[in-house]
Amino acid sequence: MQADMNRQVRLVARPRGIPQAEQFALVTEPVATPRAGEILIRNHYLSVDPAQRGWANDEGNYSAPVPLDSPMRALAVGEILMSNAPEFRAGEFVYGWFGWQTYCVATAQAVLRRVIPSALPLSANLGLLGINGLTAYLALHRLGDPKPGEHVLVSTAAGSVGSFVGQLARIAGCHAVGLTSSAEKAALAQARYGYRRMINYRDTADLAGAIREACPDGNDVFFDNTGGPIADAAIRSMRLRGRIIQCGTAANASWTPVPTGPRPEREVLTRRLRWSGFIIFDHVAEFEEAATHLTQFALDGKIVHDEEILPGLEHAPGAIARLYRGENHGKLIIAVD
Repeated sequence: MQADMNRQVRLVARPRGIPQAEQFALVTEPVATPRAGEILIRNHYLSVDPAQRGWANDEGNYSAPVPLDSPMRALAVGEILMSNAPEFRAGEFVYGWFGWQTYCVATAQAVLRRVIPSALPLSANLGLLGINGLTAYLALHRLGDPKPGEHVLVSTAAGSVGSFVGQLARIAGCHAVGLTSSAEKAALAQARYGYRRMINYRDTADLAGAIREACPDGNDVFFDNTGGPIADAAIRSMRLRGRIIQCGTAANASWTPVPTGPRPEREVLTRRLRWSGFIIFDHVAEFEEAATHLTQFALDGKIVHDEEILPGLEHAPGAIARLYRGENHGKLIIAVD
């Protein structure tokens, strides 16, 4: 094993806002040998996620920034090649914090869950069964509390999380309306992802009016991945005792200085809204249960999952910027092989 070399994508410069390709470097070094309590993992697929912007920046966030000159923090799925930890064995596939690299030496704390063999492709463990699908399922059901007949509005409806929220809302018996950034994505979300109506927010001068037209009865749940002007417009469509799930803030390129905008307090008060933030890693104990439900939905044909797999680590440095430009089609994944 020592003869093999480990290719890594390291963060070498601290970004301000969205990380760009020039802030990363491809580095090769010998594969480390696992010590007592550690496992050696050979990554097969690496995840690209909106949260990586926050991990790369040195701004207030829910986790510490990635140290410079270290592999970019990322979720990955891979095979255990060697185990010196009693709870794992060679040949198992696992999902966890293995970084943008070919090999990873990790402890049990880096593993979020074992991969349960099924008819689904291994890459599905980064999208449908990874933090995207798990976020959609757990945030919608734990914070949104959807009930049959209710109305659900979703921002970035064709994205890696939103594409599942629309389908899960439909499975729950709800009426889903989505917001997205192009006519192509709007058509895709309506055809595949369970949305009854779609709004292209880049093609309207009056977003609040477009939401009122698409959602004349108002919305019981707003699943927000963007914040910013979309959230400003959407909050005024909320029905009495509606629930807002704040799952992302992609509309704001930087939080230094803190951006300003319309004040929402009056809407929260008069509509008696419940506005909750959702961080998926607060819910690790529920991953297995959620993944079991999502797997069954997929096997039963109730939910689809689209992926865009980029071949090779050399595509990783520019992948986060690509994600924020909205150029991906489905869950964005890097294939290590």
